[in-house]
Amino acid sequence: MLSGLVMALAGGAPALWPAHAGAREFSAADIYPSEHPTVTAMGQLSEQMAIRTDGRHRITRLYGQRAHTESYLIGRVRNGSLDMARVDVASLASLVPMANLLALPYLFTSAEHRQRVFDGKVGALLMAQLEARALVGLCFYELGPRCFYGVKPVRAASDLKGLSVRVPRAGPWVRMVRALGATPVAVPYEQVYAALKERTVDLAESNWQSFLTSRHNEVARYFSVTEHMMTPGIVIFSQRTWEMLPADEQAALRESARDSEMYLRGISNELHAPREAAPAGVEIVTDIDRGSFVEATAPLYQEQAVTPQFQKILQQIRDLAD
Repeated sequence: MLSGLVMALAGGAPALWPAHAGAREFSAADIYPSEHPTVTAMGQLSEQMAIRTDGRHRITRLYGQRAHTESYLIGRVRNGSLDMARVDVASLASLVPMANLLALPYLFTSAEHRQRVFDGKVGALLMAQLEARALVGLCFYELGPRCFYGVKPVRAASDLKGLSVRVPRAGPWVRMVRALGATPVAVPYEQVYAALKERTVDLAESNWQSFLTSRHNEVARYFSVTEHMMTPGIVIFSQRTWEMLPADEQAALRESARDSEMYLRGISNELHAPREAAPAGVEIVTDIDRGSFVEATAPLYQEQAVTPQFQKILQQIRDLAD
């Protein structure tokens, strides 16, 4: 009984679960720690799934999987050893080339613009392409814009020249950092804190909530609100597990995922760096020369929009701008 209580609490759903025939516990992973909003949203998903299936199913959240990259989590979901995971859309770039396009710097003019894009035809196309990669896309999660932070303030693209910037091991970040004149350094997420503290890298880049919940604010003096990338997270599900579920439970999972997506949108203001108050010892830099970043990264658009299909997608995104 005690064991069941602990597992239920880990899954974020009611502590005592009635026994049901065909009951299942889905495993879900996220590299962020338990305090991060995306992990909390996964708890919302679990609770809604329990309600919709009369307690038959729950989700055990394996948060803080920082020892693993998002690429590793994607691989585990594809082979069925993990049921679901929250990853950045940009982390899918090696599987779905379209994700490279969606990760272009300054592609979206606002969070609302990005939501219109992913709620519409472009988002549906990305979800459809995942199916050919043994993945089912359930919903998109707000992450907040990615910004640079570290030992030096960044106000213009020229401020990055000659600096070393931590990047994930896979995805479009390497190209972006090089376009800005900096040196990309691949560092596992769990080692970013040490890399900043020991000056192995000058800067890192991520969203505001990961900056706080991973305690990077303790070793980064400046948080520069460059907002250079605005890709959302995406909740992916194993196609192998999906095909074992009856249609009504697939529908319940999709509806529950959508509820958790709306939960994150409801707290979206918390995902952005405050313009005034800041944690002790951190200076928030807001006087950003956005134009210099747009100009420096413009060649990336020509590199990525190389096919008529990608050019069409890019135009569809621009047509939905504010």
